[in-house]
Amino acid sequence: MSAVVAQPSGASSPRKVAFASLIGTTIEWYDFFIYSTAAVLVFHQLFFPGFDPTTGTLLAFSTFAAGLVARPLGAIVFGHFGDRAGRKPMMVLTILIMGIATVAIGLLPTYDSIGVFAPILLVVLRLTQGFALGGEWGGAVLMATEHSPEGKRGYFGSWPQAGVAVGLILAMTLYIPLESMSEDAFMAWGWRVPFLLSAVLVITGLVIRVKVAESPEFDRVKADHGVLRLPVVEVLRTHPKQVFLVAGASLAPGIFFYLITVYNFVYAGKSGDLDSTAMLVLVIVTSAIGFVVTPVAGALSDKFGGQRVYLWGLALIVIVAFPLYFALDGGTYGLIAVCYVAATVAVYIPWALSPAYFSTAFDAKVRYSGLSLATTLGNLFGSAIAPLIAGALFAATNASVSTSLYVFVAGTVSITCAVLLGRVIRKKASRAGRRSDATGVDEVPASTYSE
Repeated sequence: MSAVVAQPSGASSPRKVAFASLIGTTIEWYDFFIYSTAAVLVFHQLFFPGFDPTTGTLLAFSTFAAGLVARPLGAIVFGHFGDRAGRKPMMVLTILIMGIATVAIGLLPTYDSIGVFAPILLVVLRLTQGFALGGEWGGAVLMATEHSPEGKRGYFGSWPQAGVAVGLILAMTLYIPLESMSEDAFMAWGWRVPFLLSAVLVITGLVIRVKVAESPEFDRVKADHGVLRLPVVEVLRTHPKQVFLVAGASLAPGIFFYLITVYNFVYAGKSGDLDSTAMLVLVIVTSAIGFVVTPVAGALSDKFGGQRVYLWGLALIVIVAFPLYFALDGGTYGLIAVCYVAATVAVYIPWALSPAYFSTAFDAKVRYSGLSLATTLGNLFGSAIAPLIAGALFAATNASVSTSLYVFVAGTVSITCAVLLGRVIRKKASRAGRRSDATGVDEVPASTYSE
């Protein structure tokens, strides 16, 4: 029987922890998205000026991908200490590292000032951002899910995911008035403002996060002397299927999300009359819809089962990918808006369920390492290269259907992995046949389509 671990009065309230996780992920994703927006609007001119516009944009996308490449390393490092020292310290440390790197980008000299060292430093800071984000997500979502009351894991676990929408809205909203500046002023200093403002947000997030209590499930693992010396090695030894299947199940939502928030800015400019400001407004409005969809999807998963609702989202991604690019080709703003709403709903449903659904696959003593490593591997082979693959496919075929087929294939892989993951989780829980001593919660999920 697991020991009962006392928590500070009020500090471990599920609502307070969910809010702290939401604020933190909002800041982390704000930092991440201002970079992606700047990569589209600014970096190809200021850091890669010696190349033609298309090549410069692809190089800017490459620095964007570098941050996603660094995520698995961050997942391993922070996952190790998150499973050994606790979720809370890592949640605080990662937001600090992310904030420092973001402010440093805002102070970075351009190619005209220091030559080739400018893009090199940009890549280093981008890698630092990705390193921090690779560890931040696991800590935030585990604090939310492991503090959640019985039967509400999906709902409370979804709130850190809502920070994605809020961070995106903040980041892109800032760029609208900045883009109205004269081009010389914007290129000289205007683009730096969102990066420098990150310092204020980071301080706010730190103050909120240091006040929450440690995860009760991690405290229980410590009380039972279950802390492992090398949790990453242990998770690969005992949960290899879960790592692989979670990575596969997360492919399609990540790919489609980065296409509609990053790549489509460039694609829309090549087809129709949409400018970057129109696309910014569209993404801001649909992200607000995504914010609403997130907790609703989490609540639905508590009622109908995480895997079932997750599969609904994946199926919608596969379906929406075709009319979305047909609409972008036509350039009719109304039709594009309708498709963007549908695409946003499709992405945010599985995104909302990732914390509760995926964390169920791992024991508490290796959960930070397993969850972080698996999802970042999915990001590495999905999100990181999605804009590059979409751009290369369009360049080779000059047809938007190639991008839609890319999403279709990714969706098929994710659906297959999600179904198989449900079987693995239920088989593991069936063997246990009782309440888990490691996690302190019922590991048997609701009925799924895999049965």
